[in-house]
Amino acid sequence: MALLVLGIILWWAAHLFKRVRPEAATAIGEGPRKGVVTGLLLLSVALMVIGYRGADYIHVWSPPAFMVHINNLAMIFALYLTSPGPKKGALFYKLRHPQLGGFKLWAFVHLLVNGDLASIILFGALLAWAVVTVITINKSEPDWQPGPKGTIAKDAMFFVASIVLLGVIGYIHGLIGPSPFPG
Repeated sequence: MALLVLGIILWWAAHLFKRVRPEAATAIGEGPRKGVVTGLLLLSVALMVIGYRGADYIHVWSPPAFMVHINNLAMIFALYLTSPGPKKGALFYKLRHPQLGGFKLWAFVHLLVNGDLASIILFGALLAWAVVTVITINKSEPDWQPGPKGTIAKDAMFFVASIVLLGVIGYIHGLIGPSPFPG
């Protein structure tokens, strides 16, 4: 569990460093800072995966079986929001933070289908990070305007791609862990 928590702390620190300590980030320089942040993020993901997989199962609650279907349906929308679709389409182009919205949806629905302590810590902390990040960005950059409205065809293209991607991710998820697809 310690590796999981350390990975979460590194994730938060690497992402928020530039916003919380802008003068220190500027002093380091953009190129070196991006390299360090990338390294820390890769390390944080590795620590979270190793820590999560190695954590003892501590039962907290039992999610109902139908939550798997809600999770899988919501994951299509989470994948769509993290794609370029919202910025290039006509439906969601006015969303300021579609990728963070998709990330929040991903974390939230994973909380719905996982009732063990390690899952609650992991997905809860990542959901909290995304909420804090949106608040931080909005405070530091209050003036924002949406880009040009795209087309419904782009929305449809990225939505179909999200369905295909869910199948691929679900297949890989089943190879390295529990299958997200019932039956």
